[in-house]
Amino acid sequence: MSLADLRKDYSLAGLLEKDLARDPFRQFDKWFQEAQGAKIPEPNAMVCSLAGADGRPSSRIVLLKAIDGRGFVFYSNYDSRKGRELAANPRASLLFPWIALERQVIIDGTVTRLTREESAAYFHSRPLASQLGAWASPQSTILPTRAALDDAYKAVEKKYAGEEIPLPPNWGGYRVSPESVEFWQGRRSRLHDRLRYRREKSGDWLVERLAP
Repeated sequence: MSLADLRKDYSLAGLLEKDLARDPFRQFDKWFQEAQGAKIPEPNAMVCSLAGADGRPSSRIVLLKAIDGRGFVFYSNYDSRKGRELAANPRASLLFPWIALERQVIIDGTVTRLTREESAAYFHSRPLASQLGAWASPQSTILPTRAALDDAYKAVEKKYAGEEIPLPPNWGGYRVSPESVEFWQGRRSRLHDRLRYRREKSGDWLVERLAP
């Protein structure tokens, strides 16, 4: 199959300024609920793009775990590649690719760590196996074998048998506080709708239409 065979036109919907919510958080919630209603697999999966001190970009998929008026929250190992990159350059770009709805949302902003109390509350809401996994996996480091990871998990499982598993010191949440949020809706003839909320110095949100 040639790539030309994958061409398609977009015609499901449009996006006009008059249809937008007054702030990007409400608009995101509206689209997110529609993605859930469309039964898109893992609608909270987002591409998280970062760059470290050397300026080299890197991307991975992480899961959105919370959203409020302060920003978008995900969790990770602070010693992982993304943790090291955020320590050097606390900025992120998040992308939600809701392809079945011919939509995407792009969020650019600054990143801060959640408090230990916030991270602990989420950590203890996770399944027991996931809590153990956070202790067992030295995320982003080189492993000699798969067995080494399985053995580390078994050791942690034995160590905390019958006990509450504590929050690892190198694990917790990040909040991306948006400076801009772009809502992209596919349209025919590649004349897509791109409406971007941009935060002004006053704290108000300015809506701008971008050329596709």
